[in-house]
Amino acid sequence: MSITLATDAHLIALLDRIATRDEAALRELYDITSRKLYGLALRMVGRVDLAEDVLQECYLNVWRIASDYRASLSPPLGWMSVIVRSRALDMLRRLASQMDGKTQSLDDEESEQIASSEVGLLDAAMAGEQAGALNNCLSKIEAKQRDVIVWAYFRDMSHSELASQFDLPIGTIKTWIRRGLAQLKSCMASFA
Repeated sequence: MSITLATDAHLIALLDRIATRDEAALRELYDITSRKLYGLALRMVGRVDLAEDVLQECYLNVWRIASDYRASLSPPLGWMSVIVRSRALDMLRRLASQMDGKTQSLDDEESEQIASSEVGLLDAAMAGEQAGALNNCLSKIEAKQRDVIVWAYFRDMSHSELASQFDLPIGTIKTWIRRGLAQLKSCMASFA
């Protein structure tokens, strides 16, 4: 089952089972969500080996704190994405501090590589902060409207697909998205 076929209710049920230490539920959650979360991790850390480590840390964290998940605050995939972002930022910070601690002399080519990766680390850190701000702003939007926005952008659904999914007129979907995005823009401006 892929994420597009998995409903939030199904993912929530899996998280509830994981909270009771159901290993089969963790395997199923991994099978459903790992590709999308791995893609996020890879975009943030930029290396396959690091992205795999981030993903592993994410699922270990899910195993440990599944009982803390609250569906009223965030959709399951959004909650897990925040965990991935947090683990990726931690890893980037560790890498940055390791690079700061190295005092050996480097030739010009190595210096340029490190300089360009530091820019990437800074960009990734900023992206993580923005993701946290976005999650905060999303939590301030009415639940149904937030769900429509999340499904539109994180699941890449069209207005007509959303209208069908939520059993609402397409005009309502468009209005909710337009108003929700205006709220997000205003809220995100306070983090700039």
